[in-house]
Amino acid sequence: MRIVNFGSLNIDKTYRVPHMVREGETISSLSYQEFVGGKGLNQSIAIARAGGEVWHAGLVGETDGDSLVHALQGAGVHTDFVGRSPLPSGHTVIQINRQGNNSIIVSGGANRAIGPDYVDAVLAHFEEGDLILLQNEISCLHEVMEKAAERKLRIYLNPSPIDEDVLTAPLDQVHCFLINEIEGQALTGGSDSEEILSLFKEKYPQATVVLTLGEKGAIYQDRDHRFFAPAEKIQPVDTTAAGDTFCGYFLAAITKGRSIEDAMSLASRAAAKTCLTRGASNAIPKLSDLA
Repeated sequence: MRIVNFGSLNIDKTYRVPHMVREGETISSLSYQEFVGGKGLNQSIAIARAGGEVWHAGLVGETDGDSLVHALQGAGVHTDFVGRSPLPSGHTVIQINRQGNNSIIVSGGANRAIGPDYVDAVLAHFEEGDLILLQNEISCLHEVMEKAAERKLRIYLNPSPIDEDVLTAPLDQVHCFLINEIEGQALTGGSDSEEILSLFKEKYPQATVVLTLGEKGAIYQDRDHRFFAPAEKIQPVDTTAAGDTFCGYFLAAITKGRSIEDAMSLASRAAAKTCLTRGASNAIPKLSDLA
């Protein structure tokens, strides 16, 4: 089973701030740094650092994309399918407050230049039983899902950011949803984790669900089983890539034949470790760091 991650590649412009900026307010940042990121890139790097083998598909700018490609290659991600666009690479503006919490604005750039021909060219290299990981930071999400389903790939969807494009996607084709509570509420209308999981069984009976709950842990649910993985107790410095780390470690573990319980526990530990370092992809730990 191979993994292809059809996902975003961003340059993260990160500002540490005394508090999240409010409407009409101007504040001074405490510091500024640039990192490579994007949910797609972060999750590919997490898979590779967890010991998985992953091919990344996505677009970067012709003049500003080298750092993104080099970051993937440096982590051991296959970059055969990373293409170039005349548009600038995607970027994010990230605020991180004194408590380590964040808010993020995304500018799509080259991530939004993906078209059907490129999708066909990439997916032609994958076949039934392979796993495709998707987020919602690229164009052509619907087309990627439909064409992946036609080729009988197993679709793992992290529907972030949650918006109308995700809500109208062919969600009945998803094998596994990787979601937080906000995304779960939007997809089901549920108000808490118990209601979200119950409604998922009704709305998407074909799918498994991994529901992350931040400092409260995470829950796995399929048709017959449910498993809770508690979060490690830490004092976070920066939570930016914690969810991406969890997704990547979970996928790597299950493709290597580990049990769901082991995969969830390992992903929780890795996500907690990520929160102890500032940045995004650079904060994602290697498997050896968790020993």
